Amino acid sequence: MDETEIYQAQGFGHHLGFGERPALLIVDFVEGFADPDMFGGGNIPQAIDATVPLLALARRQGWPVAMTRIVFAEDGSDANLFSAKVPGLLALTEANPASALVAELSSEPGDLIIAKRLPSSFFGTDLAPWLTRARVDTLVIAGCTTSGCIRASVLDAMNHGFRPVVVADCVGDRALGPHEANLFDMGQKNADVMTSSEVFALVEGERAAEAATT
Repeated sequence: MDETEIYQAQGFGHHLGFGERPALLIVDFVEGFADPDMFGGGNIPQAIDATVPLLALARRQGWPVAMTRIVFAEDGSDANLFSAKVPGLLALTEANPASALVAELSSEPGDLIIAKRLPSSFFGTDLAPWLTRARVDTLVIAGCTTSGCIRASVLDAMNHGFRPVVVADCVGDRALGPHEANLFDMGQKNADVMTSSEVFALVEGERAAEAATT
């Protein structure tokens, strides 16, 4: 019995499916994580490129959009255990261009831009109440890194009752081993893992079906 069969035999990997009100969360696609000499590398550049049409889809569909950035104080007064483990994160301050969203994924009025200092997009932020006010039930997730802030955000999305959908080609990591392992594990335990093509087919297929019945 291979690994996938073991999970299936034990009842893992069931699909959660899309609900009625999706939102898009883009995690930490900032200049510092796009730079392989800083925090980037691996397949992060390709994930950013793949997220451009995903964001355009969310705009067309009128989904709420949230984007996160890691931002510490200039004087390091808000340093924490995350920055103790990865001290270079303290360089991501508001004044540092490395903390800015990548140009390809610009925000628009009405988006929620979250400054965070820990891996989860939910911990200590307004994300959960903002999604609840918008009556969101499904959170489509892109960003980086798959093994870090994506994983933490997926777990907290599930804990808050939002259906997590991880878009496999729109999340990236500086190392492909952790990327692939975490996609597999999240798909078995915490989220639906779909490609952007599958998301497009599902969303646009439903829209076409609705138009055909009107």
